[in-house]
Amino acid sequence: MLRLLALDGNVTRAAAVLGVPQPTVSRWLAALAAEVGAPVVVKDGRGVRLTRVGQLLASAASAAMGPLESGARQALEEIDPEKGRVVLGFLHMLGRSLVPELLRAFRFRHPRVRFGLIQSSRAEIIARMRSGEVDLAFYSPPPDEPELAWAPVQRQEIKLVLPDTHRLARRSRVEVRELADEDFVGLERGFGMRQITDDMCAAAGFTPRLSFEGQETDTVRGLVSSGLGVAILPEAELPTPGLVEISLTPQASRVVALVWPAHDQLTPAVRAFRDFSAAQTS
Repeated sequence: MLRLLALDGNVTRAAAVLGVPQPTVSRWLAALAAEVGAPVVVKDGRGVRLTRVGQLLASAASAAMGPLESGARQALEEIDPEKGRVVLGFLHMLGRSLVPELLRAFRFRHPRVRFGLIQSSRAEIIARMRSGEVDLAFYSPPPDEPELAWAPVQRQEIKLVLPDTHRLARRSRVEVRELADEDFVGLERGFGMRQITDDMCAAAGFTPRLSFEGQETDTVRGLVSSGLGVAILPEAELPTPGLVEISLTPQASRVVALVWPAHDQLTPAVRAFRDFSAAQTS
């Protein structure tokens, strides 16, 4: 109201812009003057002009309206599936094909939806989803927390990764228990694949001897290629020079899950990407 009067100085036109009767604007001005203890407008010919107090209030209102209008615009985007934002968490190894392919296909249909991408460990992604920083996530193994819901999107065979010069490199299959004396290269604790490796070795009766720990499967494969140990990893999408991948006994696989908060109070854009991803990978 004061912003309008500062520009025009006409109470009748200000009332018309606000969509209220002129007496209502006059009552608002009187109530505001009573609240601050000083007049906010004075007569100026046929119109009014702001007093010094009124000018200060109008300036404060203008400064506050910028963030408010920005917030309102962001809120409108969040409830519009064609303009919203999706914060997606995923494991590093899924950033090679699964996530880019889904994003490309979804953006073809919804070109104005924006994405924030967070690559991290399974534990970190779960923590960020609980705090509200992440809307949806792709990781493995699937969660067992009751506050998280999930759907399977991909099954990957788990294989033994060796240098092509290793003594077991010509085998078609290796039993996990045969690896008890090997040096391992693996992911750090908190990564789902590290949990799978530890569980498989424990079931075979030993604890893997980790020589090197990293955060990305490409780094792990590079260390294996250099002869620094063996690794248990999901089957690679493309062959890696200097490495061989061998099936394990007992045979193992992992499920990559699409995960979201179980309360399902998702914005339309997040829900649209969740449903699209589940349909594409089912």
